[in-house]
Amino acid sequence: MPYLILLLTLAFAGSTLWVPDFGGFNPDQFPVPQNDPAVQPAGYAFAIWGVIYLWLLVSAVFGVLRRRDAPDWRDMRGPLAISLAVGAIWLPAAVLSPVLATLLIWAMLIPALIALIRSPVHDAGWASLPVGLYAGWLSAASCVAIGLLLAGYGLLAEIPTAVIMIVAATALATVIQNRLRRAPTYGVAVIWALVGICVAAPTLVAVLAAIAIMVVAVPTVRAARGMTQRL
Repeated sequence: MPYLILLLTLAFAGSTLWVPDFGGFNPDQFPVPQNDPAVQPAGYAFAIWGVIYLWLLVSAVFGVLRRRDAPDWRDMRGPLAISLAVGAIWLPAAVLSPVLATLLIWAMLIPALIALIRSPVHDAGWASLPVGLYAGWLSAASCVAIGLLLAGYGLLAEIPTAVIMIVAATALATVIQNRLRRAPTYGVAVIWALVGICVAAPTLVAVLAAIAIMVVAVPTVRAARGMTQRL
């Protein structure tokens, strides 16, 4: 399993070579073109993927070299492998269809959250922190994807959609981070996405995103303090 995790992580990160110019869904992929959606973070926020790919790769290499048989890593690896396997095909799917991409990103998120909850308490920098960053960004991205579908298919207007999905992302992040009481990178990733929305969104949505940042920050800071105390 450690070798499988390494292989899937390489495939996941390497998928950017198959689709090197992907910058989000094409506005014309939706019946109602999403030229500047209020629910989507500013473009710079997606640079977090570079950190996620690199940290997951470092974690996978460490797992092969130093934690091949560690019992406290075992429970994390199965669901993480599923998430990474889906992630390896996500970019090509996103080019084909936003609906398919949304289904797949939720299929990435759910096992990623399970992997995070099962991640070892020790070796945080090698396991729970990188997986937390990955799962946190997926939590925000999954809500954004649903928001784009709702607005892009004319099911809801753009601003109400953004409001609903920010509330949903905030509720999800707060529940998960409170449940964990560790791995503050999970909350940090969600906050990073919310900051990106603040920068790019209309005033009402930006204000709501700012409030959401403060809500998510509470359990995130608590988790960071708890982790520091354990160290």
